Amino acid sequence: MPGHMNVLLAEAGVPYDLIYDMEDINADFQNTTVTLVIGANDVVNPAAKNDPSSPLFGMPILNAEQSDNVIVIKRGRGTGFSGVENPLFLLDNTRMLFGDGQKAVNELIVAVKEL
Repeated sequence: MPGHMNVLLAEAGVPYDLIYDMEDINADFQNTTVTLVIGANDVVNPAAKNDPSSPLFGMPILNAEQSDNVIVIKRGRGTGFSGVENPLFLLDNTRMLFGDGQKAVNELIVAVKEL
């Protein structure tokens, strides 16, 4: 994760040994079948790499868009802290799952176990 996200994950009780540094994991997205993005917005916004006019341009981000399939769990399509729209949400390989993150993940777990 980008450095500032480590603090948020620690506050959420995620064990530090389960967190990968962005530099260590970013190349893996191109070989990933499914990426699950929960509540994130700016840290997965490809405009940071692709749009020089974006206020996010140059910010390190996770390469989630390179995954074969991206599922984004958010309450809505709203912008993140930066106020910048996220083109990831509109890509052909992205599906939006609107709702509470914890509830949605629990429902996904149940559904996968039923397969």
